[in-house]
Amino acid sequence: MFEEGQLYSPVTRHEDGTVEVHLSDNHPGRNDPAYMARRGEIAGAALSWTRGEPIPVIDYTEAEHEIWRTVSAELAPKHEKYAHSEYLAAKHALRLPTDHVPQLHEVSERLEPITGWTYIAAPGLVPLRDFYGDLGSRTFNSTQYLRHGSEPLYTPEPDIIHEVIGHGNQLASPRFARITEAAGQASLRVETDEAMKFVADVFWFSMEFGVMREHGEVKAYGAGILSSYGEMDEFAHMELRALDLADMGTLNYDITQYQPVLFCAESLDELEGVVGEFFETVDDNLAARLRAEAVERGLVEAT
Repeated sequence: MFEEGQLYSPVTRHEDGTVEVHLSDNHPGRNDPAYMARRGEIAGAALSWTRGEPIPVIDYTEAEHEIWRTVSAELAPKHEKYAHSEYLAAKHALRLPTDHVPQLHEVSERLEPITGWTYIAAPGLVPLRDFYGDLGSRTFNSTQYLRHGSEPLYTPEPDIIHEVIGHGNQLASPRFARITEAAGQASLRVETDEAMKFVADVFWFSMEFGVMREHGEVKAYGAGILSSYGEMDEFAHMELRALDLADMGTLNYDITQYQPVLFCAESLDELEGVVGEFFETVDDNLAARLRAEAVERGLVEAT
């Protein structure tokens, strides 16, 4: 789904105050000067923002609103077909606009009364511990830019469509929201980088790219799948494995490709009982024991 090695394109503020977003060479907008300037402008708004101040308001163009409308319309029938009912119920409760790109404060105003979550602005990559630490206080760091208009159903990096349609709808489910908050609180409990990565990898294979059985069918609940037009057509054909924390926390994955291995919960109760309980209880020792188990089982090489 994403081609950047760190998911997000690097952002630089130059001495003259201009902000540059360093897109990969194969990004659809890389050779579009207007798009490059727009990305710098939007990233600059987030860089200049200070917590406690109102979230930056982006004056979206009609072309950007059209991208949001196009993607919303194309994802809707796929959600009805492929999404788990818990996600669909949350989506219907949140009622995100489909005719315009919502401001982040608008997303917060809809989401906070449901589950207590709010959105804040990020220019791009947020340091791992900062991102998860904010999740622990029910705060989601979100980009505000949109993908390039030449390919509205594709993005090489997380944009506001992924952050809001994928994660925002997910966070309108009290049960998914609790699991996400627990992942954030786990990051405040673990001390080693290895344990932090283990938590993030379990999150990747659950809240980002998780699937679940429902009425005999495999349905998606992960934000990375449900914000991707292409991923929804592919996930049912991937290798499905049972929830396995040692495997989830150590399996190597390539963010530049559709995920070939997915971990499938048998029910929402099982997801809460395995992944949710892991996030609620993990510490450095548990993460180390699970990694040692993965080595013993031959899932990963010893380091």
